[in-house]
Amino acid sequence: MRFRYAQFDPRFATERREEQMRRLFLQLLMHSGGDVDRALEWLDEIAQRHRLWGDGLDLERLKEMLQDQGYISADPRSRTGKGERVPRSGPPRLRATRKAERALRGLAFEELFSSLRQDSIHGDHVTPHAGSGGDRLPETRPFLFGDRVQDLDIAGSVTNALLRTGAESFDVREDDLMVHEIEHATSCATVIALDISHSMILYGEDRITPAKKVALAMAELIQTRYPKDALDVIVFGDEAHPIHPRDLAFIQVGPFHTNTRAALDLSEQILTRRRHANRQVILITDGKPSALTEGGQIYINSFGLDARIVNLTVEAAQRLRRRGITITTFMIASDPYLRQFVERLTEANHGRAYYADLDDLGRFVLADYVKNKRKRM
Repeated sequence: MRFRYAQFDPRFATERREEQMRRLFLQLLMHSGGDVDRALEWLDEIAQRHRLWGDGLDLERLKEMLQDQGYISADPRSRTGKGERVPRSGPPRLRATRKAERALRGLAFEELFSSLRQDSIHGDHVTPHAGSGGDRLPETRPFLFGDRVQDLDIAGSVTNALLRTGAESFDVREDDLMVHEIEHATSCATVIALDISHSMILYGEDRITPAKKVALAMAELIQTRYPKDALDVIVFGDEAHPIHPRDLAFIQVGPFHTNTRAALDLSEQILTRRRHANRQVILITDGKPSALTEGGQIYINSFGLDARIVNLTVEAAQRLRRRGITITTFMIASDPYLRQFVERLTEANHGRAYYADLDDLGRFVLADYVKNKRKRM
């Protein structure tokens, strides 16, 4: 074992602590639903309790740093209340910027994808692969009619010809040619349907934050690794509606029931407009369906499994299957009613279902997405 010694640089320690506080602020910002003042208040309480302030770093210095770096900014609209013409006294409220949202997306991807690299997900995931383009692999095979010229293994082909003819009478025949294996990535359109019903924070357990992190990581994955893919995000409670991925970090739950049928109907509307080879719904939920929209009215029954709600929801899953749209359900609760319903839903759609605790949710979703984009040609 070798040791390396260097002079201590206090600036490095300060910069590292500032970076840690920035990351902590971003995590608290997500929990606060984008309320910068509340997130800073929580951070100040944590810092005072654990003696994190000092050496020139305090709450005011951190706010100044976050503003200088572009993560937060003053909201001039907060100086005047609704219906007021005279500006209020005092500083304006702070708001999160697009840079803060992008940073949250990057942190979520970093956190979840690092666990994906460390762990492996096993299982039989059947999916209709299609698409073109892909990554060249080091493995080779003999040339077949229809293979692309750009995939030729020049060194391997020349070696085969030399072994057959020798250097003096060198020539190349079709039998000498080798090509690289190609791992093709499918073209995929995905809708993430996120449950924002009240049960996502019921009994003091925060299920919504891990679920949001997954969706944020998915957005980052698709934008950086698979830019030709499409991602839409919808949230559902009593009703379902689309949101922009940039608003996902700050979405909050409400006093809602679980209208899974509405989520599937909206997903179908979105995906039927997509022309990607593969289309799928990633359904993240912690509760059985307890609401249904019919004729503009919401029918609610929170007790057990309502046959009317379940049957019409399963019918929607069957309709998606006929359109070639796969549903992958991630259950983040062990509710026996939920398991019973998901089994029916998965069978009707010929989809996939996983039970994942909150710690494993991210790697399950990302592993499933990446795995089912790949096939070897």
